[in-house]
Amino acid sequence: MGLKPDHWIRKTAVEQRMIEPFVENQVRDGVISYGVSSYGYDIRVADEFMIFTNVHSAVVDPKNFDPKSMVEFKGADCIIPPNSFALARTVEYFRIPRSIFTICLGKSTYARCGIIINVTPFEPEWEGYVTLEIS
Repeated sequence: MGLKPDHWIRKTAVEQRMIEPFVENQVRDGVISYGVSSYGYDIRVADEFMIFTNVHSAVVDPKNFDPKSMVEFKGADCIIPPNSFALARTVEYFRIPRSIFTICLGKSTYARCGIIINVTPFEPEWEGYVTLEIS
């Protein structure tokens, strides 16, 4: 199976609700570009953040994470304190079809701002928002 072009992405996004909200063209006017591109889709960062702050000197254990170490924030601009990071999510919600395997790669525009997106596979039938790390 090869890469899927923009016309396939448009068709599947509309007919199978693969991406919601879906923007069928690349939007670039005064913003970080988003929307469908030749062989992909550029996502947006939502205005909801979880900021990690270690003011309580908690041990960071991924199997027993202390929720007091995270602060919820909603707003257009998120200021991350020193020695902290934030988690964000995409505006777009994804529903990957059964016969499709996708890869989410970081966008260089975001990387220059410190927003790191791990190379993340969306397995067939995966559904949800993408989580992004801002450090």
